[in-house]
Amino acid sequence: MSGIRSTGNLHLGNYFGAIKNFLKMQKENNCYFFIADYHALTTHPKPGNLHGNIKQVLAEYLACGIDPEIATVFIQSDVPEVSELYLLLNMNAYVGELERTTSFKEKIRKQPDNINAALLTYPVLMAADIIIHKANKVPVGKDQEQHLEMTRRFARRFNMMYDVNYFPEPDAYNFGKQLVKIPGLDGTGKMGKSEGNGVFLADTPQEIKKKVMRAVTDTGPAKPGQEPSEPVKNLFTIMNVVSDQDTVKFFKEKHASCEIRYGDMKKQIAEDIIKFTEPIRSRINDILADEKYLSRVVSEGAEKARASASKTVREVREIIGYRSF
Repeated sequence: MSGIRSTGNLHLGNYFGAIKNFLKMQKENNCYFFIADYHALTTHPKPGNLHGNIKQVLAEYLACGIDPEIATVFIQSDVPEVSELYLLLNMNAYVGELERTTSFKEKIRKQPDNINAALLTYPVLMAADIIIHKANKVPVGKDQEQHLEMTRRFARRFNMMYDVNYFPEPDAYNFGKQLVKIPGLDGTGKMGKSEGNGVFLADTPQEIKKKVMRAVTDTGPAKPGQEPSEPVKNLFTIMNVVSDQDTVKFFKEKHASCEIRYGDMKKQIAEDIIKFTEPIRSRINDILADEKYLSRVVSEGAEKARASASKTVREVREIIGYRSF
C-alpha cells in the first residue's frame, strides 16, 4: 500500500481527505507515507525554505498519528529510484491525455508564466510514487480522483505493452465512505496551501480566528427555506466536520428561518477548529524540537523505501529489456 503525499503544511482538507484513521490503516496494511518535495517544484521552482517546509510536514505527519515503527515514512527526494521510474513511465504517457487533466488546466490558469514540463507530467510522477511500491490502495481526497485513475491507466498500459501482470491497479482507500473534499474559506474550490484558503493544523488560535472570520459568505437568505449559496454551503461542510451535530442543526435552522448571523456562525466554527487542532499543534511543536528523532525517522524511512523501490525498478528494467552483459 502506498501512502499520503504532501508538499506544504497540512490543513483540514489533508487531514480528513487522507490522514483520518491512521492507526487502523497502519495496523491493517503495509503503509508508505512520504513528503512529495519534488512535486513542490512544479509550482514553487525557487522555494524559500524547502528544508524547513519538509521538516514541518514531517512533524505534522508524526503528530497526526503516523507511526514510523509500523509504517515507512520518507522524503520523496531521498529515493532516486522514483525519478527513474518516472522517466520510464513518461516514455509511454501521451501529451494529449496529460493536457486534458483538470489539475493541469487549473494550474496553467493560475501560473501562466510558469507552465513547465513537470507541471504537465505531474500525474506521471504521482503514478511513479504509487506504483513503485506496487500499491493496491491509496488514501486520497476527492480532488485526486482523476490522478488516481491515470495511475491505474499507466499501470495497465505498462502491463499490456510488455505482456506482464506486474503492476496492480490501485484503488482509493476511503475508509468505507465516499472520498472527502474539504472546501476552502474563499467560497470556492478545495482547501489548500497554493490556493491560500486553508486552515492549517499548525495555525495558532489567533491565526485560525482571523482566517475564519474572513471567510466568504453572502448577504443572507432572502426568504425562509432558501437554499444556501455555494460559499455558505462550504462553511456548513467545514462545520459538519469540526462541530457536533446539534451545533450544525442549530445554524441550519437559523439559515432556514432567515435568522442566521454569519458572524456567530464563523465564531463557532473557529472555536471548534481550535478545539480540534490544538492537541495536534502541541504535538507538532514537541516533535519539531526533537532534531535527533526527526533525523532517525527520515534515515530509517529512506532505507526501507529504497529497498522496496530498488527492487521494483530492477524488475521493471528487466521487463523492458535492460539487462547486464
